[in-house]
Amino acid sequence: MSAQGVAVLLSWMSCCGSALWRYYTNSPNYHIFSTRSTIKLEYEGTAFSEWSVPATCSVKNKKSPKTELRCSSPGVHTIKPIVTGPDLEEERYLSVDSSHTCFLWYYKVRNFIHNLTQVLTIWIYDPENADPNELLRNANEPSLNSIVLSKQLASWGQRPAIYTFLKRKAYFPHGKMNGTWRISIPLVADDALKEIKGNKVAFQDCFIEDYLFLLTFPLLTIPEIPGFLPITSPQGSQLMADWIACLPSAIVVVADMETFHTNDSFRTWTRLRVPPNVLTDDERHNVSDVNLSLNGVFFLINGIVYLKSLTAFTRLGNNENLPEGGIIGLASRKWCWSKYRLKANIKSTMAIWTSDEIYLRYASPKFVKLITIKKLKKILNMSAAAVVTIHKVEYTGHPLELAVLLNYCITCTAFKKMYIVIYSEVTEQWMLQDFVLNVTIDSVITSRFLYTAMSELILWDKHRVYYCYHNFTVTGVLQTPTEFGNLSRLSHDSVINTVFTDYYGNIIVKMENNIMFFFKTYTTDAIKLHLWINSQTKSLFFLNASGKIYLIYVFDDGTIYPQDYPLRLEIQSIGSRSKSTECPFIVFYHNILYISYVLDKGHHLSFWAQIVYPENAGLYITMESYGPNILEEKSQVLYEIASGYCTKTMTVTFFQTENYEAVNDYFKLQQQNTGLLIVRVRPSEYTKMCPAAQKVFQVAVGCDFSKFIAIKGFNRKKCRWHDFFYIIQKSYLRNQPSKNLRVKYNWKKYGCPLRLNFREKFHPVVQLYNDDGYIEDVDVNFIVWEIHGRNDYSFNNTMKTSGCLNEAQTWKSMHELNKHLPLEDAWGPENYKHCFSYAVGKPGDLNQPYEIINKSNNNHLVWPMQHTGMYVFRVKILDPNYSFCNLTAIFAIEIYGMISSPNGDLVIAFLFLLMLLFFSILVLSYFHYMRIYRQYIYAPIHKTKRKQQKNNTVQGILYLHIFTNLLSLDNLKKIHETEQFKCENQRASVVARKEIVIPSNRKADTNER
Repeated sequence: MSAQGVAVLLSWMSCCGSALWRYYTNSPNYHIFSTRSTIKLEYEGTAFSEWSVPATCSVKNKKSPKTELRCSSPGVHTIKPIVTGPDLEEERYLSVDSSHTCFLWYYKVRNFIHNLTQVLTIWIYDPENADPNELLRNANEPSLNSIVLSKQLASWGQRPAIYTFLKRKAYFPHGKMNGTWRISIPLVADDALKEIKGNKVAFQDCFIEDYLFLLTFPLLTIPEIPGFLPITSPQGSQLMADWIACLPSAIVVVADMETFHTNDSFRTWTRLRVPPNVLTDDERHNVSDVNLSLNGVFFLINGIVYLKSLTAFTRLGNNENLPEGGIIGLASRKWCWSKYRLKANIKSTMAIWTSDEIYLRYASPKFVKLITIKKLKKILNMSAAAVVTIHKVEYTGHPLELAVLLNYCITCTAFKKMYIVIYSEVTEQWMLQDFVLNVTIDSVITSRFLYTAMSELILWDKHRVYYCYHNFTVTGVLQTPTEFGNLSRLSHDSVINTVFTDYYGNIIVKMENNIMFFFKTYTTDAIKLHLWINSQTKSLFFLNASGKIYLIYVFDDGTIYPQDYPLRLEIQSIGSRSKSTECPFIVFYHNILYISYVLDKGHHLSFWAQIVYPENAGLYITMESYGPNILEEKSQVLYEIASGYCTKTMTVTFFQTENYEAVNDYFKLQQQNTGLLIVRVRPSEYTKMCPAAQKVFQVAVGCDFSKFIAIKGFNRKKCRWHDFFYIIQKSYLRNQPSKNLRVKYNWKKYGCPLRLNFREKFHPVVQLYNDDGYIEDVDVNFIVWEIHGRNDYSFNNTMKTSGCLNEAQTWKSMHELNKHLPLEDAWGPENYKHCFSYAVGKPGDLNQPYEIINKSNNNHLVWPMQHTGMYVFRVKILDPNYSFCNLTAIFAIEIYGMISSPNGDLVIAFLFLLMLLFFSILVLSYFHYMRIYRQYIYAPIHKTKRKQQKNNTVQGILYLHIFTNLLSLDNLKKIHETEQFKCENQRASVVARKEIVIPSNRKADTNER
């Protein structure tokens, strides 16, 4: 806290209330409280005389009520103010250590919504030499000292990195280091818890402390609008507040003069006001409950709910399925389980109740009526004559349960009983707990469930606190050293204002006059803390972005101020008074890094926890779980002793052995073996003086929705995206439609297709991923099918070559067995049966293609030889023992290399024309050559011998040509015989004519022939 802030706070507090004193350091949240630290002391009151400090410590001004303290040696130092008068101020025992941690990380964030990125500017600062703006966490740039320090450490190898807790990701600086480092991280809402860590580099024997912080998606604060009017609680009432469980820095506080809203733990804040003429003055000043959500702020006024959003102030009623009046209270979840994703749309975010009805709010803006008292009495078999009303609804530590506190009485005159009923949003069952509390008829009981594995809570009225541990088996009244647990008698008859709890088991009871009591989960007695706040100041406890406790003060002038609270140091101071309250163990270690684990089929979860304690203390480690009995457990304990100290190490493994193959009802068996377990590991004993002594985490058995599969070798970025249409011939489709199918290729959905030659076989390799990246290659069975119905592809393996003893399942056989289902649902892990046993399946043709693929069976997709095409496949994991998820993926393959077959009608027409042309040429050739033959047949026969030989040669050539063009030898033979017959007749007639006309020349003519 800065000097200016301290002065403002003291100037307001010093005018009223009893005397008290406090201390501060420049280190936020008291991170550094060592011999190097400057401890600022402040006394509030008028009777101050001087400070009493040990000799090992020095005070800057012993007589000043506000001074500085330095202790040169580590240890526990007794500090107290000396006052005038009979009253004595209480002393504190401050534990000053000798840590070598001196420096801290500072960050400034800039949000870039257009690309969903946050850029953090990081530097190192020394709290003892820092700029005031750096101490107030509102500096925009480093001071000169911080720049020099950062550069010096950077030259020696210092380099920060940001690590996230939920997703376990790391981000490193980019760019040149110029006095600061810059780190870019994605802007997400489900990985908000982060930590800045650096290298182990020292400067003057000083190291840098790791810095844990909360960084989420930037939220807008509801703005103040001029002319709007305040909305408040009744005059003189105590503060009421609410916060978002997974964003504790987002808070709304209602006081009797204003309502305040912040998204950064009140480093900045605004006043919430409402438009005039919407509410009457009495209604504006009568807020009885408030609830904060991402949608806005809900106010409960005179039994009616109003919603204040960024843009409007709305009354909720019948349109939101809520009653128009009679509402008693509002409730929301107080513990964050951000990773729980097994069930969708069953986790409610808000509860509203009347005296006889309960309403829940889910993702929809409308509410759902859960139950009525009449129906609940019937479920719980309560007496019809009993008067039962709803007292309060509270969400438990379990992410899917809520509890109802019931008022129960018969005569209802002086006393009543209070019962607790727990409702499960998974099983939709109501369970009456083994708990009853007898109180007066007018008692108002408030409850708060603890951050534990089992259903454990604390309740309180005006004077006492009641505890319920170990699933309601250990109950009682919180005890104090005197007054038998009546806290009012120990706080000047003040009444309990609120009870604050955190994730580490710390519980603070704050009275209306700001006297505080402290105890831890599973402890049954409380101690009174030192006075820290003036009795007239209105204040509340919250958790800041680093998970540390801080206070806010609301002043009468309508302002609000935050202040860190050193709970650890205050507890150590109280514990130093009595040795009996020391922690029984030395250290408690474990390797449980996450708060949420998801366990899928075939997986196991192992962790260890270790405790070191003095010899003969007899401690051990206990593990408790709450949830369905769906996991088997194996544990081992190792024990060793040395130098008077004992060490016990417990190793635990959770696993499942259920076999889901070939069962009667696959989905029912899966449902019976999925669920959520809350597990807590802790030492068997611990006290209020122990540090964080428990680890609570959840194990979700079921589908991890962050997992998905993809086909190796396919990339969505290495191609130009464009949608197009293509035609699939009807003969290539599985169901043989009456016309061709026109398909649109959706590039965004199918990604880049893989181009393969029709001769290339393809063996898909399935890979498993999650949000963090690649996990493994899937080596179990899977199946593929073309999503548009093509079946013109096959597989290179047959059932016989794959080793089947009976006929294996195929898409054809499974579709015939499940004709009422679409193709993609006809075959899957729910009905898979292997073919490698004579007892499974039936004999058949083992020469069919084997349509099941895995990583090692060398089964490939083969393509048709007659045509090319585009194939869009979907792959599905077939092994029923691989995952609770229905793992599928899409990939596309384009086949090339073959000329597409032409149209059949076109081919027939072309062949017809070709044959017609051939026969036409043949016929024309026949008549042409016949004309030529006739010319030679009827030509004069008186030719010279030389010419006759030439004619014989020409005739031979013509005959040869006719031989090659005629269709058959029979035609050639007939033509030859006909021509020969004609020649002989002509020759005979010529001879006869010559013999008749010129007989004297017969001999010579004969010789000539």
